[in-house]
Amino acid sequence: MFDLPKYGRGVCLARLTRLLAVLGVDRERLRRNSIVITGSNGKGSTAAFCAGIGRAAGLRTGLFTSPHLYRFSERFRIDGEPIGDAPLSAMMARVSEAIAEVSRKLADESFGAFEAQFALACLYFQEMDCRLAVFEAGIGGRYDPVRLVNAALTCVTSVDHEHVALLGDSLAFIVSDKSDACAAGGTVVYGENCRPLRAHIAAYNRNRDVSALFVRDEIAIGRETVTAGHARFDLQTGGRHLPALEIGLAGAFQINNAAVAATLFLLWAERTSAITGADLDQATRSGLRQTRWPGRLELIRPQPLTVIDVGHTPDGIAQALRGLVEAYGAGDWILVTGVSHDKQADEIVRLLAPAFETIICTAAHHKGTPAEIIAAAARQTHPAADIREAATIAEAAALADRLASQGNRKIFVAGGLFVAIEFAATVHGQDATELNFF
Repeated sequence: MFDLPKYGRGVCLARLTRLLAVLGVDRERLRRNSIVITGSNGKGSTAAFCAGIGRAAGLRTGLFTSPHLYRFSERFRIDGEPIGDAPLSAMMARVSEAIAEVSRKLADESFGAFEAQFALACLYFQEMDCRLAVFEAGIGGRYDPVRLVNAALTCVTSVDHEHVALLGDSLAFIVSDKSDACAAGGTVVYGENCRPLRAHIAAYNRNRDVSALFVRDEIAIGRETVTAGHARFDLQTGGRHLPALEIGLAGAFQINNAAVAATLFLLWAERTSAITGADLDQATRSGLRQTRWPGRLELIRPQPLTVIDVGHTPDGIAQALRGLVEAYGAGDWILVTGVSHDKQADEIVRLLAPAFETIICTAAHHKGTPAEIIAAAARQTHPAADIREAATIAEAAALADRLASQGNRKIFVAGGLFVAIEFAATVHGQDATELNFF
Protein backbone atom coordinates (compact mmCIF):
# COMPACT_ATOMS: atom_id res chain seq x y z
CA MET A 1 0.00 0.00 0.00
CA PHE A 2 3.03 2.24 -0.63
CA ASP A 3 5.73 2.70 1.98
CA LEU A 4 4.40 6.11 2.94
CA PRO A 5 2.61 7.66 5.91
CA LYS A 6 -1.16 8.00 5.63
CA TYR A 7 -0.88 11.77 5.24
CA GLY A 8 1.87 13.79 3.60
CA ARG A 9 3.58 16.86 5.00
CA GLY A 10 2.44 20.21 3.64
CA VAL A 11 -0.41 20.97 1.25
CA CYS A 12 -0.34 18.29 -1.44
CA LEU A 13 -1.62 20.21 -4.48
CA ALA A 14 1.67 21.48 -5.95
CA ARG A 15 3.71 18.31 -5.43
CA LEU A 16 0.86 16.16 -6.71
CA THR A 17 0.61 18.34 -9.81
CA ARG A 18 4.28 17.62 -10.49
CA LEU A 19 3.73 13.89 -9.84
CA LEU A 20 0.89 13.69 -12.36
CA ALA A 21 3.09 15.47 -14.92
CA VAL A 22 5.95 13.00 -14.40
CA LEU A 23 3.49 10.11 -14.83
CA GLY A 24 2.19 11.62 -18.07
CA VAL A 25 -1.39 12.04 -16.88
CA ASP A 26 -3.39 14.10 -19.38
CA ARG A 27 -5.00 16.65 -17.09
CA GLU A 28 -7.46 17.95 -19.67
CA ARG A 29 -8.65 14.44 -20.45
CA LEU A 30 -8.94 13.77 -16.72
CA ARG A 31 -11.08 16.88 -16.23
CA ARG A 32 -13.32 16.10 -19.20
CA ASN A 33 -13.97 12.47 -18.28
CA SER A 34 -14.39 12.76 -14.51
CA ILE A 35 -16.98 13.25 -11.79
CA VAL A 36 -15.90 13.90 -8.19
CA ILE A 37 -17.86 12.77 -5.11
CA THR A 38 -17.44 14.48 -1.73
CA GLY A 39 -19.54 14.41 1.43
CA SER A 40 -19.60 13.28 5.05
CA ASN A 41 -21.78 10.18 4.54
CA GLY A 42 -22.88 8.40 1.39
CA LYS A 43 -19.81 9.05 -0.77
CA GLY A 44 -19.10 5.39 -1.51
CA SER A 45 -22.68 4.50 -2.41
CA THR A 46 -23.09 7.63 -4.54
CA ALA A 47 -19.84 6.95 -6.39
CA ALA A 48 -20.91 3.35 -6.97
CA PHE A 49 -24.32 4.45 -8.29
CA CYS A 50 -22.65 6.95 -10.64
CA ALA A 51 -20.20 4.37 -11.96
CA GLY A 52 -23.00 1.83 -12.28
CA ILE A 53 -24.96 4.16 -14.56
CA GLY A 54 -21.83 4.70 -16.65
CA ARG A 55 -21.37 0.94 -17.05
CA ALA A 56 -25.04 0.50 -17.94
CA ALA A 57 -24.56 3.16 -20.62
CA GLY A 58 -21.83 1.02 -22.19
CA LEU A 59 -18.97 3.30 -21.13
CA ARG A 60 -15.74 1.88 -19.77
CA THR A 61 -15.90 3.33 -16.27
CA GLY A 62 -13.23 3.72 -13.59
CA LEU A 63 -14.10 4.03 -9.90
CA PHE A 64 -11.68 5.22 -7.20
CA THR A 65 -12.95 4.88 -3.61
CA SER A 66 -11.69 4.59 -0.07
CA PRO A 67 -11.38 2.96 2.33
CA HIS A 68 -11.31 -0.60 1.11
CA LEU A 69 -13.16 -3.20 3.15
CA TYR A 70 -11.32 -6.47 2.53
CA ARG A 71 -8.58 -5.96 -0.09
CA PHE A 72 -6.56 -2.91 -1.12
CA SER A 73 -7.33 -3.55 -4.80
CA GLU A 74 -11.01 -2.66 -4.17
CA ARG A 75 -10.00 1.01 -4.31
CA PHE A 76 -9.33 0.85 -8.06
CA ARG A 77 -12.13 -0.62 -10.18
CA ILE A 78 -12.93 -0.65 -13.86
CA ASP A 79 -16.43 -1.76 -14.85
CA GLY A 80 -16.92 -3.07 -11.35
CA GLU A 81 -13.79 -5.24 -11.23
CA PRO A 82 -10.93 -4.46 -8.81
CA ILE A 83 -7.49 -4.10 -10.34
CA GLY A 84 -5.59 -7.38 -10.60
CA ASP A 85 -2.55 -8.11 -8.47
CA ALA A 86 -0.06 -7.99 -11.36
CA PRO A 87 -1.17 -4.65 -12.84
CA LEU A 88 -1.48 -3.21 -9.32
CA SER A 89 2.11 -4.14 -8.53
CA ALA A 90 3.32 -2.70 -11.83
CA MET A 91 1.39 0.55 -11.30
CA MET A 92 2.63 0.89 -7.73
CA ALA A 93 6.22 0.52 -8.91
CA ARG A 94 5.78 3.25 -11.52
CA VAL A 95 4.11 5.64 -9.07
CA SER A 96 6.75 4.94 -6.41
CA GLU A 97 9.53 5.69 -8.90
CA ALA A 98 7.85 8.94 -9.91
CA ILE A 99 7.37 9.92 -6.25
CA ALA A 100 11.06 9.34 -5.63
CA GLU A 101 11.92 11.58 -8.59
CA VAL A 102 9.65 14.42 -7.45
CA SER A 103 10.64 14.04 -3.79
CA ARG A 104 14.29 14.75 -4.58
CA LYS A 105 13.25 18.31 -5.43
CA LEU A 106 11.03 18.87 -2.38
CA ALA A 107 12.33 20.75 0.63
CA ASP A 108 9.90 20.68 3.55
CA GLU A 109 7.19 18.49 2.03
CA SER A 110 6.59 14.77 1.60
CA PHE A 111 3.98 12.56 -0.07
CA GLY A 112 1.25 10.64 1.73
CA ALA A 113 -0.20 7.27 0.76
CA PHE A 114 -3.58 8.61 -0.31
CA GLU A 115 -1.89 11.00 -2.75
CA ALA A 116 -0.02 8.06 -4.27
CA GLN A 117 -3.24 6.08 -4.58
CA PHE A 118 -5.00 8.98 -6.31
CA ALA A 119 -2.13 9.28 -8.79
CA LEU A 120 -2.26 5.53 -9.42
CA ALA A 121 -6.00 5.75 -10.13
CA CYS A 122 -5.49 8.61 -12.60
CA LEU A 123 -2.77 6.67 -14.42
CA TYR A 124 -4.66 3.37 -14.40
CA PHE A 125 -7.91 4.83 -15.74
CA GLN A 126 -6.05 6.73 -18.44
CA GLU A 127 -4.05 3.73 -19.65
CA MET A 128 -7.16 1.53 -19.65
CA ASP A 129 -8.93 4.18 -21.75
CA CYS A 130 -11.82 4.81 -19.35
CA ARG A 131 -14.47 7.07 -20.87
CA LEU A 132 -15.78 7.99 -17.43
CA ALA A 133 -13.88 8.14 -14.13
CA VAL A 134 -15.59 8.60 -10.77
CA PHE A 135 -13.36 9.78 -7.91
CA GLU A 136 -14.37 9.71 -4.25
CA ALA A 137 -12.67 12.31 -2.06
CA GLY A 138 -10.71 11.27 0.98
CA ILE A 139 -11.23 14.17 3.41
CA GLY A 140 -12.96 17.40 2.46
CA GLY A 141 -12.28 18.84 -0.98
CA ARG A 142 -10.25 22.03 -0.71
CA TYR A 143 -6.89 20.33 -0.18
CA ASP A 144 -7.85 16.78 -1.08
CA PRO A 145 -6.10 15.24 -4.11
CA VAL A 146 -9.41 15.09 -6.00
CA ARG A 147 -9.32 18.87 -6.33
CA LEU A 148 -6.65 18.34 -9.01
CA VAL A 149 -9.23 16.62 -11.21
CA ASN A 150 -10.58 20.15 -11.77
CA ALA A 151 -14.01 18.58 -12.24
CA ALA A 152 -16.87 20.72 -13.44
CA LEU A 153 -19.35 18.32 -11.81
CA THR A 154 -19.06 17.41 -8.14
CA CYS A 155 -21.37 16.79 -5.22
CA VAL A 156 -21.64 17.02 -1.46
CA THR A 157 -23.73 13.97 -0.60
CA SER A 158 -24.28 15.10 3.00
CA VAL A 159 -22.61 17.19 5.66
CA ASP A 160 -21.88 16.19 9.25
CA HIS A 161 -19.39 16.97 12.01
CA GLU A 162 -16.32 14.92 11.03
CA HIS A 163 -12.58 15.62 10.80
CA VAL A 164 -13.27 18.94 12.50
CA ALA A 165 -9.58 19.53 13.23
CA LEU A 166 -8.95 19.65 9.49
CA LEU A 167 -12.25 20.90 8.06
CA GLY A 168 -13.53 23.26 10.75
CA ASP A 169 -15.86 23.03 13.72
CA SER A 170 -19.13 24.02 12.03
CA LEU A 171 -21.22 22.58 9.22
CA ALA A 172 -20.71 25.81 7.26
CA PHE A 173 -16.93 25.37 7.38
CA ILE A 174 -17.21 21.69 6.41
CA VAL A 175 -19.57 22.18 3.46
CA SER A 176 -17.37 25.05 2.22
CA ASP A 177 -14.29 22.82 2.23
CA LYS A 178 -16.09 20.05 0.37
CA SER A 179 -17.56 22.49 -2.17
CA ASP A 180 -14.06 23.56 -3.18
CA ALA A 181 -13.51 20.28 -5.04
CA CYS A 182 -15.56 21.82 -7.87
CA ALA A 183 -13.84 23.88 -10.54
CA ALA A 184 -14.84 27.48 -11.23
CA GLY A 185 -17.86 27.62 -13.49
CA GLY A 186 -18.98 24.14 -12.48
CA THR A 187 -21.97 22.67 -10.69
CA VAL A 188 -22.22 21.08 -7.25
CA VAL A 189 -25.12 18.75 -6.45
CA TYR A 190 -25.98 18.92 -2.75
CA GLY A 191 -27.70 16.18 -0.80
CA GLU A 192 -30.86 16.73 1.17
CA ASN A 193 -29.31 17.46 4.55
CA CYS A 194 -27.30 20.38 3.06
CA ARG A 195 -30.49 22.38 2.46
CA PRO A 196 -30.39 24.30 5.76
CA LEU A 197 -27.03 25.69 4.61
CA ARG A 198 -28.37 26.90 1.28
CA ALA A 199 -27.94 30.63 1.92
CA HIS A 200 -24.35 30.15 3.06
CA ILE A 201 -23.56 27.87 0.12
CA ALA A 202 -24.94 30.39 -2.39
CA ALA A 203 -22.82 33.19 -0.94
CA TYR A 204 -19.73 31.00 -0.72
CA ASN A 205 -19.93 29.70 -4.31
CA ARG A 206 -20.87 33.00 -5.96
CA ASN A 207 -17.38 34.40 -6.50
CA ARG A 208 -16.33 31.24 -8.39
CA ASP A 209 -19.49 31.15 -10.50
CA VAL A 210 -20.35 27.71 -9.15
CA SER A 211 -24.01 26.76 -9.42
CA ALA A 212 -25.83 24.55 -6.93
CA LEU A 213 -28.62 21.99 -7.20
CA PHE A 214 -30.26 20.56 -4.09
CA VAL A 215 -32.03 17.26 -3.57
CA ARG A 216 -35.69 17.98 -2.64
CA ASP A 217 -35.50 21.42 -4.24
CA GLU A 218 -34.32 21.55 -7.88
CA ILE A 219 -34.07 17.75 -7.77
CA ALA A 220 -37.54 16.45 -6.92
CA ILE A 221 -38.23 13.06 -5.35
CA GLY A 222 -41.66 11.47 -4.99
CA ARG A 223 -43.56 8.24 -4.30
CA GLU A 224 -40.84 6.68 -2.15
CA THR A 225 -41.18 3.12 -0.90
CA VAL A 226 -38.56 1.19 1.09
CA THR A 227 -38.42 -2.53 1.86
CA ALA A 228 -35.64 -4.97 2.76
CA GLY A 229 -32.75 -4.36 0.40
CA HIS A 230 -34.89 -2.38 -2.01
CA ALA A 231 -36.25 1.12 -2.61
CA ARG A 232 -38.32 2.79 -5.33
CA PHE A 233 -38.87 6.47 -6.09
CA ASP A 234 -39.73 8.98 -8.80
CA LEU A 235 -37.04 11.45 -9.86
CA GLN A 236 -37.45 14.81 -11.57
CA THR A 237 -34.13 16.43 -12.47
CA GLY A 238 -33.01 18.79 -15.20
CA GLY A 239 -36.27 18.51 -17.12
CA ARG A 240 -36.23 14.71 -17.07
CA HIS A 241 -38.92 12.71 -15.31
CA LEU A 242 -37.86 9.20 -14.35
CA PRO A 243 -40.72 7.38 -12.60
CA ALA A 244 -40.40 4.25 -10.46
CA LEU A 245 -36.60 4.11 -10.29
CA GLU A 246 -35.41 1.12 -8.27
CA ILE A 247 -32.29 0.68 -6.17
CA GLY A 248 -30.98 -2.50 -4.59
CA LEU A 249 -29.36 -0.93 -1.51
CA ALA A 250 -31.11 -0.88 1.86
CA GLY A 251 -32.18 2.29 3.66
CA ALA A 252 -34.21 5.34 2.67
CA PHE A 253 -31.01 7.42 2.81
CA GLN A 254 -29.85 5.62 -0.34
CA ILE A 255 -32.58 7.44 -2.27
CA ASN A 256 -30.69 10.69 -1.64
CA ASN A 257 -27.46 9.10 -2.87
CA ALA A 258 -29.11 7.65 -5.97
CA ALA A 259 -30.73 11.00 -6.82
CA VAL A 260 -27.37 12.78 -6.49
CA ALA A 261 -25.63 10.17 -8.65
CA ALA A 262 -28.30 10.18 -11.35
CA THR A 263 -28.27 13.97 -11.56
CA LEU A 264 -24.47 14.09 -11.80
CA PHE A 265 -24.38 11.50 -14.57
CA LEU A 266 -27.18 13.15 -16.54
CA LEU A 267 -25.39 16.51 -16.34
CA TRP A 268 -22.10 14.90 -17.35
CA ALA A 269 -23.69 13.11 -20.31
CA GLU A 270 -25.29 16.36 -21.43
CA ARG A 271 -21.97 18.22 -21.28
CA THR A 272 -19.98 15.51 -23.06
CA SER A 273 -22.66 14.15 -25.43
CA ALA A 274 -21.50 10.68 -24.36
CA ILE A 275 -25.02 9.25 -24.53
CA THR A 276 -28.38 10.84 -25.29
CA GLY A 277 -32.10 10.27 -25.54
CA ALA A 278 -33.96 7.21 -24.37
CA ASP A 279 -30.69 5.33 -23.97
CA LEU A 280 -29.74 7.78 -21.23
CA ASP A 281 -32.95 7.16 -19.29
CA GLN A 282 -32.53 3.41 -19.61
CA ALA A 283 -28.91 3.53 -18.50
CA THR A 284 -29.90 5.53 -15.41
CA ARG A 285 -32.65 3.08 -14.58
CA SER A 286 -30.50 -0.03 -15.10
CA GLY A 287 -27.42 1.38 -13.40
CA LEU A 288 -29.27 2.30 -10.21
CA ARG A 289 -31.06 -1.04 -10.05
CA GLN A 290 -27.92 -3.12 -10.58
CA THR A 291 -25.55 -1.27 -8.24
CA ARG A 292 -24.35 -3.13 -5.17
CA TRP A 293 -22.17 -1.59 -2.46
CA PRO A 294 -21.11 -3.36 0.73
CA GLY A 295 -20.98 -2.05 4.27
CA ARG A 296 -24.09 0.11 4.63
CA LEU A 297 -27.00 -1.87 6.11
CA GLU A 298 -25.56 -4.91 4.40
CA LEU A 299 -27.26 -8.25 5.03
CA ILE A 300 -24.29 -10.59 5.49
CA ARG A 301 -26.26 -13.77 6.29
CA PRO A 302 -29.91 -14.76 6.58
CA GLN A 303 -29.67 -17.06 9.62
CA PRO A 304 -29.42 -15.66 12.13
CA LEU A 305 -30.30 -12.54 10.19
CA THR A 306 -27.23 -10.33 10.52
CA VAL A 307 -26.82 -6.78 9.22
CA ILE A 308 -23.66 -4.66 9.39
CA ASP A 309 -23.19 -0.92 8.97
CA VAL A 310 -19.90 0.97 8.74
CA GLY A 311 -21.30 4.44 9.54
CA HIS A 312 -19.38 6.31 12.23
CA THR A 313 -20.65 9.89 12.23
CA PRO A 314 -23.76 11.08 14.12
CA ASP A 315 -25.80 11.51 10.93
CA GLY A 316 -24.53 8.23 9.49
CA ILE A 317 -25.57 6.33 12.61
CA ALA A 318 -28.97 8.03 12.71
CA GLN A 319 -29.52 7.05 9.06
CA ALA A 320 -28.53 3.48 9.79
CA LEU A 321 -30.93 3.14 12.73
CA ARG A 322 -33.84 4.48 10.69
CA GLY A 323 -32.91 2.34 7.72
CA LEU A 324 -32.53 -0.81 9.80
CA VAL A 325 -36.18 -0.76 10.85
CA GLU A 326 -37.40 0.36 7.42
CA ALA A 327 -35.55 -2.41 5.63
CA TYR A 328 -35.58 -5.30 8.08
CA GLY A 329 -38.34 -4.55 10.60
CA ALA A 330 -38.31 -3.68 14.29
CA GLY A 331 -38.12 -7.16 15.77
CA ASP A 332 -35.83 -8.20 18.61
CA TRP A 333 -32.37 -6.97 17.68
CA ILE A 334 -29.07 -7.66 19.38
CA LEU A 335 -26.57 -4.82 18.96
CA VAL A 336 -22.89 -5.67 18.59
CA THR A 337 -20.88 -2.48 18.87
CA GLY A 338 -17.33 -1.22 19.12
CA VAL A 339 -15.66 2.09 18.38
CA SER A 340 -12.21 2.93 17.05
CA HIS A 341 -9.89 4.56 19.56
CA ASP A 342 -9.62 7.71 17.43
CA LYS A 343 -13.41 8.28 17.49
CA GLN A 344 -15.70 9.65 20.18
CA ALA A 345 -16.86 6.41 21.80
CA ASP A 346 -19.28 8.10 24.22
CA GLU A 347 -21.04 9.96 21.43
CA ILE A 348 -21.37 6.95 19.13
CA VAL A 349 -22.59 4.64 21.91
CA ARG A 350 -25.03 7.32 23.11
CA LEU A 351 -26.59 7.34 19.64
CA LEU A 352 -26.77 3.56 19.25
CA ALA A 353 -27.52 2.12 22.69
CA PRO A 354 -31.04 3.49 23.42
CA ALA A 355 -32.51 1.54 20.48
CA PHE A 356 -31.48 -1.90 21.80
CA GLU A 357 -32.27 -4.00 24.86
CA THR A 358 -29.34 -6.39 24.40
CA ILE A 359 -25.91 -4.92 23.66
CA ILE A 360 -22.63 -6.77 23.14
CA CYS A 361 -19.66 -4.44 23.55
CA THR A 362 -16.46 -5.52 21.85
CA ALA A 363 -13.17 -4.30 20.39
CA ALA A 364 -11.97 -4.64 16.82
CA HIS A 365 -8.43 -5.93 16.34
CA HIS A 366 -7.69 -2.80 14.31
CA LYS A 367 -7.78 0.37 16.43
CA GLY A 368 -10.52 -0.92 18.73
CA THR A 369 -11.34 0.81 22.02
CA PRO A 370 -11.34 -1.81 24.83
CA ALA A 371 -14.70 -3.52 25.33
CA GLU A 372 -14.98 -2.45 28.96
CA ILE A 373 -14.85 1.22 27.97
CA ILE A 374 -17.61 0.72 25.40
CA ALA A 375 -19.65 -1.19 28.00
CA ALA A 376 -19.26 1.62 30.54
CA ALA A 377 -20.57 4.11 28.00
CA ALA A 378 -23.48 1.81 27.15
CA ARG A 379 -24.43 1.34 30.83
CA GLN A 380 -24.40 5.07 31.38
CA THR A 381 -26.61 5.64 28.34
CA HIS A 382 -28.99 2.69 28.75
CA PRO A 383 -28.66 1.21 32.24
CA ALA A 384 -31.74 -1.02 31.82
CA ALA A 385 -30.25 -2.90 28.86
CA ASP A 386 -28.67 -6.35 29.05
CA ILE A 387 -25.06 -5.32 28.39
CA ARG A 388 -22.38 -7.94 27.75
CA GLU A 389 -18.64 -7.63 27.10
CA ALA A 390 -16.61 -9.60 24.57
CA ALA A 391 -12.91 -8.85 24.37
CA THR A 392 -12.56 -9.82 20.70
CA ILE A 393 -14.72 -9.85 17.60
CA ALA A 394 -14.57 -13.66 17.53
CA GLU A 395 -15.96 -13.81 21.07
CA ALA A 396 -18.63 -11.24 20.19
CA ALA A 397 -19.72 -13.25 17.13
CA ALA A 398 -20.01 -16.46 19.13
CA LEU A 399 -21.98 -14.72 21.91
CA ALA A 400 -24.29 -12.98 19.44
CA ASP A 401 -25.02 -16.27 17.68
CA ARG A 402 -25.79 -17.98 20.98
CA LEU A 403 -28.17 -15.24 22.11
CA ALA A 404 -29.85 -15.06 18.70
CA SER A 405 -30.47 -18.80 18.63
CA GLN A 406 -32.25 -18.69 21.99
CA GLY A 407 -35.09 -16.53 20.74
CA ASN A 408 -35.01 -16.25 16.93
CA ARG A 409 -33.43 -12.82 17.24
CA LYS A 410 -31.58 -10.63 14.74
CA ILE A 411 -28.07 -9.15 14.95
CA PHE A 412 -27.00 -5.62 14.05
CA VAL A 413 -23.29 -4.75 14.02
CA ALA A 414 -22.46 -1.03 14.08
CA GLY A 415 -20.15 1.61 15.50
CA GLY A 416 -17.52 1.85 12.79
CA LEU A 417 -15.88 0.24 9.79
CA PHE A 418 -13.43 -2.02 11.61
CA VAL A 419 -15.92 -3.65 13.95
CA ALA A 420 -18.44 -4.21 11.14
CA ILE A 421 -16.00 -5.63 8.60
CA GLU A 422 -14.11 -7.76 11.10
CA PHE A 423 -17.43 -9.23 12.26
CA ALA A 424 -18.43 -10.03 8.67
CA ALA A 425 -15.06 -11.64 8.01
CA THR A 426 -15.35 -13.71 11.18
CA VAL A 427 -18.80 -15.13 10.44
CA HIS A 428 -17.56 -16.07 6.96
CA GLY A 429 -14.70 -18.10 8.42
CA GLN A 430 -11.86 -15.61 7.95
CA ASP A 431 -9.30 -14.53 10.51
CA ALA A 432 -10.17 -10.87 11.06
CA THR A 433 -6.69 -10.15 12.44
CA GLU A 434 -5.26 -10.82 8.99
CA LEU A 435 -7.26 -8.05 7.30
CA ASN A 436 -4.99 -5.22 6.19
CA PHE A 437 -6.71 -1.87 6.56
CA PHE A 438 -5.36 1.58 5.70
